[in-house]
Amino acid sequence: MTRTVRSVTPETTVSDLYRLFAADDFDAYPVVRDDRLVGVVSKLDALKVFTFAKDQILPHYRDGMGSTVDEIMTSDVVAVEPETNLQRVLQLLVEHRLKSLPVIDSWRNLVGMIAREDVMRAMARCMQQGEMSPAPRETVQCQRSA
Repeated sequence: MTRTVRSVTPETTVSDLYRLFAADDFDAYPVVRDDRLVGVVSKLDALKVFTFAKDQILPHYRDGMGSTVDEIMTSDVVAVEPETNLQRVLQLLVEHRLKSLPVIDSWRNLVGMIAREDVMRAMARCMQQGEMSPAPRETVQCQRSA
């Protein structure tokens, strides 16, 4: 899990979001208001402002870039708590076809992110140690197989 997480606010403009995507090479950002997770915004979400609408064939570039994250973000977020076991994290990533999951506490405060690469590194560590499966803790300790 990465504990230092770069996030955006709901008021962030799409223009600023594009700059962040270019600078960080991330696929999505958690959206945080007052330290609480309120959504996630992805590159695909950022492209939505330029799709065709019923009343407008060609969206105006300036209008799209001036839109804000709260207009395009996904607010129904799949997230995990720090105690979530590795198998559940893996299941959620695969089931929802996600590249990363926000880690939140019981107050929905963002405490970190778990990416596919984090899970893959944990699995590789277990294999290197000659053990079959990761322990059911997010801290990723390997369990000996019976």
